[in-house]
Amino acid sequence: MEQNKRNVFNYKYSAPTEEERRQIESIRNKYAPKDKTVENALEKIKTLDKKIRTTANGVSIGVGTVGCLIFGLGLSLILEQNIHLWGTLISAIGCFPMIFAYPLYNFLIKKGKKKYGDEILRLSDELLNKKP
Repeated sequence: MEQNKRNVFNYKYSAPTEEERRQIESIRNKYAPKDKTVENALEKIKTLDKKIRTTANGVSIGVGTVGCLIFGLGLSLILEQNIHLWGTLISAIGCFPMIFAYPLYNFLIKKGKKKYGDEILRLSDELLNKKP
């Protein structure tokens, strides 16, 4: 009877869940040696993409804000100072930058894509072909 107890082998198997796999991969990536070429190319792609978006956002928000301030100046002339003619003209002038802020954003995005698009595509093709 004792001999049968000695030959009994208990084995438990539990596969990690999907969440545990992600955590394991995340920790593993911290310690795995990194390929500097891939890291530099990826950083370059992120930098170029960010440069395109932030330039377009900054310029269009700036133009829209200036237009809004000019429009507000015209409204304050009309409402507070009772200078209707000049207030109307200044408000109308302030409308133009606000109207053209979004088309300016689209133009700058297209210009940035045209300027940096070839390099981003080249780097991304290089990265995607390296990975299995």
